[in-house]
Amino acid sequence: MADSINADERAALPAISFESAERKQLVIIGTGPAGLTAALYAARANLEPVVYQGPEPGGQLTTTTDVENYPGFAEGVLGPEMMQIFENQATRFGAEIRYGTVTAVDLSERPFKLIVDDEKAVLAEAVIISTGASAKYLGLENEKRLIGRGVSACATCDGAFFRNEEVAIVGGGDTAMEEALFLTRFASKVYVIHRRDELRASKIMQERAFASDKIEFIWNTVVEDVLGADEVDGLKLLNRVTDEESTLPVKGLFLGIGHKPNTDIFKGWLDMDELGYIKTYPDSTYTNIPGVFASGDAQDHVYRQAVTAAGTGCMASIDAERWLAENPVAQTEAAAQ
Repeated sequence: MADSINADERAALPAISFESAERKQLVIIGTGPAGLTAALYAARANLEPVVYQGPEPGGQLTTTTDVENYPGFAEGVLGPEMMQIFENQATRFGAEIRYGTVTAVDLSERPFKLIVDDEKAVLAEAVIISTGASAKYLGLENEKRLIGRGVSACATCDGAFFRNEEVAIVGGGDTAMEEALFLTRFASKVYVIHRRDELRASKIMQERAFASDKIEFIWNTVVEDVLGADEVDGLKLLNRVTDEESTLPVKGLFLGIGHKPNTDIFKGWLDMDELGYIKTYPDSTYTNIPGVFASGDAQDHVYRQAVTAAGTGCMASIDAERWLAENPVAQTEAAAQ
């Protein structure tokens, strides 16, 4: 797996001394469903995990209103509330949740060196990476304001809230076509807004989208603004060829322009695919560096669901527990720290 690693991409560590750094058995980076599930399992295994929340505590679900597709919540649950429940369950067994973002790493040897908020040094015998991925948005002020109130980057998560409504999706690749086709199960009409006059999607996905009588394409067009006070009630569009502006009355805006894994600090250390998702060995969460494990959306570009992220968080914790048992720290070495 290591053939794609480029050591030149490694960010230099700040000039911080590790001589008196705190040393932990297991550090979990990220507190979405993957990180908090890993924390729960690790705490129950007496690994005394320390979890750094990162810049978005709770992960992408904190920007979601109703979650109806996570098992165990028959009436649905608010995304932030569900993440608080996850955290409460993990801390009940002794997981330590800390504010702070891991901003740099040195994974050249054990214990691994971590820098938190560019200033604090931490040593870890094992690391679970659960930093997730961030949806790509258009960068509009009202788009950000209305996330969870009609603006979404996950049709699978939120499509069912738009039964018999007209919605729009932005994008022209396979992701956008897959999302558009999924939305046709619920929406009365799906507008695909694309800035060019042809799609980037694979031929088979294009054929499926073109064949749907619920999908209408709006070519050479960009979204200039999202309209609505408390929820989406329309889009302001601009045709890039004619400069004509128009308003599209829809109740939902979905983004199908991709996700970016939050893995930049691990570049040059861990094997990744061309998009930056961390590669793991089959049937495990092991990365190319023994003792470093990856879970959740940081390594999953296929499913990207809370339930699958939680599942890989469980796997990562079990993998870490077994690896630590097989690779214990020498008593003399631990005492010297």
